[in-house]
Amino acid sequence: MKLELKGKALRGNLRVPSDKSISHRAIMLGSLNRGEVVVRNFLRSEDCLNTLKAFVELGVDISDNGDEILIKGKGKYSLKEPFNVIDLGNSGTSIRLISGILAGQPFYSVLTGDQYLRRRPMDRIAIPLREMGALIYGRESGKFPPLTILGRRPLNGINYKSPKASAQVKSAVLLAGLYTDEPVSVTEPAKSRDHTERMLSAFGVDVKIDGLTVSLGENRELSADLEIDVPADISSAAFFMVGAAITPNSEVTLRDVILNPTRTGILDVMKRMGVNLRIENVRQIGGEEVGDITVSYSPELKATVIEGEEIPRLIDELPVLALLATQAEGETVIKDAAELRVKESDRVKSTVENLKAIGALAEELPDGMVIRGKCKLKGGKVSSYGDHRIAMTFAIASLIAEEAVEIDDTECVATSYPGFFDDLRNLLE
Repeated sequence: MKLELKGKALRGNLRVPSDKSISHRAIMLGSLNRGEVVVRNFLRSEDCLNTLKAFVELGVDISDNGDEILIKGKGKYSLKEPFNVIDLGNSGTSIRLISGILAGQPFYSVLTGDQYLRRRPMDRIAIPLREMGALIYGRESGKFPPLTILGRRPLNGINYKSPKASAQVKSAVLLAGLYTDEPVSVTEPAKSRDHTERMLSAFGVDVKIDGLTVSLGENRELSADLEIDVPADISSAAFFMVGAAITPNSEVTLRDVILNPTRTGILDVMKRMGVNLRIENVRQIGGEEVGDITVSYSPELKATVIEGEEIPRLIDELPVLALLATQAEGETVIKDAAELRVKESDRVKSTVENLKAIGALAEELPDGMVIRGKCKLKGGKVSSYGDHRIAMTFAIASLIAEEAVEIDDTECVATSYPGFFDDLRNLLE
């Protein structure tokens, strides 16, 4: 796709697609629940639809009428052995969290995905799940999918000290912990997204939080009739927030965006860099704080350092923040973000190489990157590496590039934001 948008502004308001993390978890936990769950504003991306399809294959009664999804759950022991291999496409969240659930099922299952998912590391969840008693096999000694899981019941308890702050690892262990009466806890080096803990509590599970440790209490049954309204995804909103900040005459309002503190690192960084940003209409939807975020053109951007405990709160937004940094005064440093190298692509490599291809000054670090600001982007050919967030980042770059930005593959955008290019066109003036 070739985009030549120089001279256009972004103006208007938009509700970006619903939150991917919450959409995944609503299907998963609703399927383990004993009771009826209605999910509204479900994200109809390829990733989340693959999660829904997986639980249908596991025998769950799920009805999708377009406007809402109805899950008639029969409890955490009701899953059936799948007839086929479960294909989770590009979704790392799906394969890692479902592995935790399948670890507690006394049957055989196989999980796979596309060429990109099959290169993503799974030992981070396989190690604690094996310690809990599940048998998990994969390529290269269990490091990569396809994964074969032979679950058991009951599982062993675990007090797991995670080497990384990872919501996916934490969630896999907690979901497996539903299938044991022994103590289960996860301690992280920094706080990661807490959607699993929040939703487990909403379903009636006894979840205890003590600093960086999350543990399961006595009640591990999910039994509640719930209505879940999924708010808009801040990770999807991030592209238009950055686009408005770097493009003259722009002002965009993003409605109903999730403001969970474990997800708002991007707002802290943008404010620190001098972005003109305000948050209004703050309220609660489905146990999560949401609000409307307005961003306008911000010509006085300043470089910053993004590091440490801030990284888990904005890991998915780092590529587009790197684009923002190209327009800031000074040198922006991103570090402590080695996790970027094992996302849908090596996002350190893909971000830096593409920035350089369109005229920015950037270099890789082992755990991040350095971006020199006040660069005039000239445009050129870039590769998405099959990564939705890379494709969308460089689509936004075309707003300020002197010439066209040509992206080799944009079909990958459908994994999280199928209507992205339509929304981009509708905001252009």
